[in-house]
Amino acid sequence: MTQMKIAVAGASGRMGRMLVEAIQNADDAVLVGALDVPDAPELGSDAAAFLGKPAGVPIEAELAKGLAQAAYLIDFTRPEGTLKHLEYCAAHGIKMIIGTTGFDEAGKAAIAAAAKKTAIVFAPNMSVGVNVTMKLLELAAKTFSHGYDIEIIEAHHRHKVDAPSGTALMMGEVIAAAQGRKLDDVAVYAREGVTGERDPSSIGFAAIRGGDIVGDHTVLFAGIGERIEITHKSSSRVTYVHGSLRAARFLSDKSTGLYDMQDVLGLR
Repeated sequence: MTQMKIAVAGASGRMGRMLVEAIQNADDAVLVGALDVPDAPELGSDAAAFLGKPAGVPIEAELAKGLAQAAYLIDFTRPEGTLKHLEYCAAHGIKMIIGTTGFDEAGKAAIAAAAKKTAIVFAPNMSVGVNVTMKLLELAAKTFSHGYDIEIIEAHHRHKVDAPSGTALMMGEVIAAAQGRKLDDVAVYAREGVTGERDPSSIGFAAIRGGDIVGDHTVLFAGIGERIEITHKSSSRVTYVHGSLRAARFLSDKSTGLYDMQDVLGLR
């Protein structure tokens, strides 16, 4: 069996360690590289040391060292870090699985441009369940296109730095597109004071931050006499890990192109 040669960005973080463990336990994958920021305390240590079974892969800050043997890079870091990794991967033909959130339009454009040089799966949420939920939202949005107010409520842990979450924004984009609209034209991200009556064409967002909530998302379709709620709740980041490895397998026969989890799961 040919094993996927995978490197992990942010290898000493919570998500990075879960990815390292999953790769170590996968029959079709091998950890060949690990990256982290230059001031990370774990720099230079074995990326799998926390498992009690070293992988012989030191955590590096220098991309040329950390990605020397990699065919894939899984990246759940920050936009500024991911974009640096993206430039290197595009130049060296390393495939990327990007779960980082918080990109602006310029960042998204950079990812699209890099996909002309290498294969990329870019998704704000790698969870299989979340992406099936997106398909359900598409159907619901088409059915409830008139007479239903749409609100998106998301909750995450206290350490999350962007709001609304990338998943919530993706939900809004799916709903707006299904109704023939653009999210930028209808999104309402904040309400305070005397706001007046709700614009029936709007899609509202509410963000909750607290504790150790992994990620909860609810889309509310509120009509007259009935209310439909479509909810996804994550209890562990392991769902993102499994989705990431599934994305890597999807890219095995791709040399270029930009894909998302809908492509990976065959939900297009």
